[in-house]
Amino acid sequence: MTNPDESVASAKYEMANRLFFRLYQCANMLHKTGTRAVEAEGLTTQQWAVLGALSRPVAQGGMGVGDLARYLMVSRQNLSGVLSRMERDGHLAIVPDGRDRRARLITMTESGRHVWQDLALPKIHAYYEEILKDFSFNDTTHTLHYLLKILENMQRLDGEWVDGGETGSTDGA
Repeated sequence: MTNPDESVASAKYEMANRLFFRLYQCANMLHKTGTRAVEAEGLTTQQWAVLGALSRPVAQGGMGVGDLARYLMVSRQNLSGVLSRMERDGHLAIVPDGRDRRARLITMTESGRHVWQDLALPKIHAYYEEILKDFSFNDTTHTLHYLLKILENMQRLDGEWVDGGETGSTDGA
């Protein structure tokens, strides 16, 4: 006879496996289809995320590289190449921080603001509409709620591993 607790645990792990595999697939498809949505502007999803982060009112004066990496939850090393390409393309300026000359401040240029606001955002909004067309407002709210819970637990786990010395920091600091 099968132990009911073992059956429940097995079903829970099977569902978790499916959930995390679907998250993995969604992340890959976001990069693929999201980049396709903004490629005419010369952007990738990573660059879209950088411009989105810098377009927030709180970032109008620019963001430090470390702060931007933490906000995007990427390593400084991964962010460095993206920032270099975006600076080369004229979307960003990377300047010494006036408060700490050793630190660098990332700001969106006028060209970057034009690409973001006038060219990319309308396509991003159309992308969102297409991807979420079968979602009600409540569906979207619930999905966001559960993704935030997963993210919070991942951040907690990441902090435990960092504190426990089992892994390095994910932000390159």
